[in-house]
Amino acid sequence: MLWAVFTVLAAAGQTARNAMQRELTATLGTVGATHVRFLFGFPFALIFLLGVFLVTGVLPRPSWSFVPWLLAGALFQIGATATMLAAMGQRSFVVVVAYIKTEPIQVAIFGLLFLGDPVNLPMMLAIVIATAGVVVMSFKPGGMEGGIRPTVIGLISGGMFALSAIGYRGAILDLAHPNFVMTATFTLACGLVLQAALLTGYLALRDPPVTASQFWFLAFALATAASVRTLALVEVLFAQAISAFIFKQPTSTREGVGMAMIVVGVILLIWSHPTG
Repeated sequence: MLWAVFTVLAAAGQTARNAMQRELTATLGTVGATHVRFLFGFPFALIFLLGVFLVTGVLPRPSWSFVPWLLAGALFQIGATATMLAAMGQRSFVVVVAYIKTEPIQVAIFGLLFLGDPVNLPMMLAIVIATAGVVVMSFKPGGMEGGIRPTVIGLISGGMFALSAIGYRGAILDLAHPNFVMTATFTLACGLVLQAALLTGYLALRDPPVTASQFWFLAFALATAASVRTLALVEVLFAQAISAFIFKQPTSTREGVGMAMIVVGVILLIWSHPTG
């Protein structure tokens, strides 16, 4: 029953994350808010992978067949997250989540088709009942809220989440490693690094200001606003370096003293910042 504990904890964390991502959409746009999810997650996945490796002492050796499964999981998850956030911008949070959660039926079908995962009658009955209950919650008096478009987007998002789940499970199974913690962590880390790299490259080319804004939000999620804005004074040092090395403008004594004070302040800030 350990899988059930992991699933409930993951569902609680995902609900909180989706709610926070929805609020970011207004500022960063759909792609920018999608990017935050993966950009924030991949360093922690790498740290977790390092911890598991230190305990087990062995890393999986993926074959080439691992790659298409990983790509499917990563790309469908990007698409699913983006469409989910787009749908949430057009109707209520609970309603969109309800339509997305038609996913279990689609997962059961795709799992049977692509992985041969068995689905017996009691399992299918449980999936249909639970999914129907979620859909019933989404209906409001007076008809569908927001019209048909967000409903369709929500259903499409659920389908892509289902395909993403199948892709990641396929990648995990393809590793054929005896330790399930290592295979899960390794696949997660690879997927998040791939997603963060792809979306970073896309935004750097299409919308650089959004990329800069995302890093501000990530910093604010981890430290106080005062700490972030104080450390951000290093921007003056970057500007001074560009001025000196690219534009060949000399640094005055006053500017040198100011830069030294900034460096001292930043060092003191990092040293005094609480850990954990």
